[in-house]
Amino acid sequence: MMNSVVEREDIQGRINEIGQADILVGVPSYNNARSIGHVVRAVQAGLAKYFPDRKTVLVNSDGGSKDGTMDVVHTTTIDDFHSILLSHRVESFSKIAIPYHGIPGKGSAFRTIFEIAQALNVKACAVVDSDLRSITPEWIELLITPVMRDGYDYVAPLYHRHKYDGTITNSIVYPLTRALYGKNVRQPIGGDFGFSGKLAGFYLTKDVWETDVARYGIDIWMTTTAIANDFRVCQAFLGAKIHDAKDPGADLSAMLYQVVGATFDLMEEYQSMWKRVSANEAVPVFGFTYEVGLEPVGVNIQRMIDKFTLGAQELAGVWRSILPAETLRFLKRLAHAAPEKFRMPDEIWVDTIYNFALAAHRNALNKEHLLKSLTPLYIGRTASFVIEAWDSSGPEVEEKIDTLCGVYEKFKPSFADRWT
Repeated sequence: MMNSVVEREDIQGRINEIGQADILVGVPSYNNARSIGHVVRAVQAGLAKYFPDRKTVLVNSDGGSKDGTMDVVHTTTIDDFHSILLSHRVESFSKIAIPYHGIPGKGSAFRTIFEIAQALNVKACAVVDSDLRSITPEWIELLITPVMRDGYDYVAPLYHRHKYDGTITNSIVYPLTRALYGKNVRQPIGGDFGFSGKLAGFYLTKDVWETDVARYGIDIWMTTTAIANDFRVCQAFLGAKIHDAKDPGADLSAMLYQVVGATFDLMEEYQSMWKRVSANEAVPVFGFTYEVGLEPVGVNIQRMIDKFTLGAQELAGVWRSILPAETLRFLKRLAHAAPEKFRMPDEIWVDTIYNFALAAHRNALNKEHLLKSLTPLYIGRTASFVIEAWDSSGPEVEEKIDTLCGVYEKFKPSFADRWT
């Protein structure tokens, strides 16, 4: 078992200096020197503006950056508090920037943040991504206040995103999590969260820090663990999330493997809980909701269709061991469809995801092979969604996703029967 970071002499010294704190904001990083300065300034401004009478700490948990990321954290500060409409300088703000140890990955970075939060006995924490261009000081208020004021344990982010951004969330992780656990958390893998000191301590009791969760999958693990263990959950509307967006048709097999793999693993851990859930409930939203201008996301539909068609040729044998004959027949026809007629209905897609989840549950195939063979199907579904949503507005796309959630919920009882 890995030693706790707070046992290190230098960190112990910093913790003793600070003593204890009310609020901690963690920023995990790896080679983010270009963007992290803006994030640090936004965090410091948010803490100074909205929590002036609280003792606050920023922790940068770094994965061994070679570009001077930690130096940027140390040297970045707000020189002119008048510019952010503050009349006095706030002195109760501390910074800790340290390299984390353990398995490389965001989860190990978070573990360091949780350990320092526990050592400082903080009441509320937040974590924010280090490549955010759209973070404002208000994000800190929105992620922390529901914990400090209203006693929530977990604050999930709610963003407006481009209709083609976040397709793994929209087509798999959000509707599946909602159907399984009964809570309508729209961005379960958003990357920016608020949580109570109590929940941070609970996370540390879990034996996941030497597993794939520590490499990746930490976001869905945090969300699901909070929901499945009856912690109080809410959402905060943060506006737009602008960071380095990815083309949904690009090679997402690694991300798909990581996120969907973690989601399937959590289904094993919490099966007794999700089998009891038969309805979903709304989760409270804090913050003033407004329309935002969004950066376009480029898509190459033909390339996506080509990847699906190639997968249908090369993986027919693998899919045969996972999917029912009727679904296979449909996919074979789809592989020969003209681009303008390329459509994968919600029912086919949901049936596919549930059958892959069952195959993972039964260890029908090496997990990595299983999930990599899902990639062409996911890319085909994404192509179909892009074509269908081409002329749709953001709210209309949201309605389509809500309809998809309904299909996941409708198919869940038969899936749960087959699981056992």
